[in-house]
Amino acid sequence: MKKVKITVLKTTLDQELAAEYGVPNLGICPLMKTGQVFYGDYAKPEGFCDEAWKAIYQYVFALAHGAGEATFYYNDWVKKPGVAICSCNDGLRPVIVKLEATNEDSRY
Repeated sequence: MKKVKITVLKTTLDQELAAEYGVPNLGICPLMKTGQVFYGDYAKPEGFCDEAWKAIYQYVFALAHGAGEATFYYNDWVKKPGVAICSCNDGLRPVIVKLEATNEDSRY
């Protein structure tokens, strides 16, 4: 099993939905920061948001187990093999991450 590099690409806030459904003064995610890098495999990296992990773990697991040589689905998503672009499941302030297969062995 290999490590998967997880890079926070973007933290966002849907202003329209936040105005309608969010609490007053809702801002971008307070837990994740653009540019943060984590490494995962089958286990959630320390300091990584629990909810974001639930949304991306299946892609991390696939990349950790050798999906790095192929593109996901039927070549109709991300053009680079071994890469996935995912987001957490917060509909008001999603965090977008890039997952990259590595050749670095996992400790497990």
